[in-house]
Amino acid sequence: MRYISTRGEAPALGFEDVLLTGLASDGGLYVPESLPHFSLEEIRSWRGLPYSELAFNVMYPFVDDAVPEDDFRKMLEETYAAFNHKAVAPLVQLDSNEWVMELFRGPTLAFKDFALQLLGRLLDYVLEKRNQHVVIMGATSGDTGSAAIEGCRRCKHVDIFILHPHERVSEVQRRQMTTVLGDNIHNIAVRGNFDDCQRMVKDSFGNQSFLGGKTQLAAVNSINWARIMAQIVYYFQASLALGGPDRSMAFSVPTGNFGDIFAGYLAKKMGLPISQLVIATNRNDILHRFMSGNRYEQRTLEHTLSPSMDIMVSSNFERLLFDLHGRNGEAIKTLLEDAAKGPVSIEDYRWRHARKLFDSDTVDDQATCDTIREIYEQNEYLLDPHTAIGVRAARNCRRDDKVPMITLGTAHPAKFPDAIAESGLTVKPVLPAHMADLFDREERYTVLDNNIAGVQEFIASHWKNA
Repeated sequence: MRYISTRGEAPALGFEDVLLTGLASDGGLYVPESLPHFSLEEIRSWRGLPYSELAFNVMYPFVDDAVPEDDFRKMLEETYAAFNHKAVAPLVQLDSNEWVMELFRGPTLAFKDFALQLLGRLLDYVLEKRNQHVVIMGATSGDTGSAAIEGCRRCKHVDIFILHPHERVSEVQRRQMTTVLGDNIHNIAVRGNFDDCQRMVKDSFGNQSFLGGKTQLAAVNSINWARIMAQIVYYFQASLALGGPDRSMAFSVPTGNFGDIFAGYLAKKMGLPISQLVIATNRNDILHRFMSGNRYEQRTLEHTLSPSMDIMVSSNFERLLFDLHGRNGEAIKTLLEDAAKGPVSIEDYRWRHARKLFDSDTVDDQATCDTIREIYEQNEYLLDPHTAIGVRAARNCRRDDKVPMITLGTAHPAKFPDAIAESGLTVKPVLPAHMADLFDREERYTVLDNNIAGVQEFIASHWKNA
């Protein structure tokens, strides 16, 4: 399996190099040169498999000979054994043909665990083999940071630096990152928003001279292909649990950076019958505005009750645009350069092709709170604000009531007690036992100005061999 850049100028790489590289040298994102495709008969044969074995079947074509089969199977078994539900990604029924897939059963209570607990093991395996040390630099709007730290904190060959927007993540999200203490773990609170953090990460990957040639950056954000790869699996899991592949499925995905829903798009291209993908956004609705009106335009980022989706520059959207433009890297480079200057649209026939699969909706804070309250009153089931946005968008956009609609439940409600309180409910979400003492743990983080030079100087002087 070879991987190519969405901007067409970087060299094709194998899985190991893509795992360590993150962003391509031309500024693009890596995607597989070709996708594996599974027949309905093959997918049908996977019914009843343990999650780790299903994950092996879906993912191993992407890994290929970079990791021997037995070693990869062991990684997957260890990764998903750490989840607190035997099904790993259980389904909860809301209505006759409406479901939530709980993707928050991992160690840090968010869907990011599916990829990042595996990514840490893959990194350690490859770096040990190469006798190499790397510096992980990542940006988080809330959940990626804690999942990355948990997944990589035991890695012998890694220093990890996570940037989060100062005072713009929930207290639980912050403490999940800042209470994991270790010499190789560094949390940086940037006086800015998530897009500022993400921009610093991208610019740093583009020019790593601040590291003095002594090491290289590795990515944990969803620009890293391994993140996308691992998220494809649970689309297959949900489908198989509800009668697939002999019937089609619809999914609603709360999304800011477009990685999770892009994984669903890939699942369909790999042979899974999916009739609809709903892009569920909060007020930071650049993806909805594009999908509903073919206008891609950055606006001022707003702070909402769903902070993990407070994103205006959706990195992974580039991967979809690459496909929509016939995998023409030069066209993508030009389009994104234009998008940085002002609003852009794509050719109408390309946009209409995307609309065959995708719908979208934007859900404000009031509607989010209303949905949290309504679902609890109907089912005594508590949604976090991101999942609530997914449920509301699913109901607003659903094309066919006979097709199962599955909303991806992206985070545990205990991570967002303020949103639950604002919904008018008196019930208080409780952290699982392994996090019961979270508010008593020591915190450690550094607040820095929204200045890339200062952040790079901090990283250059704090990694292990600096």
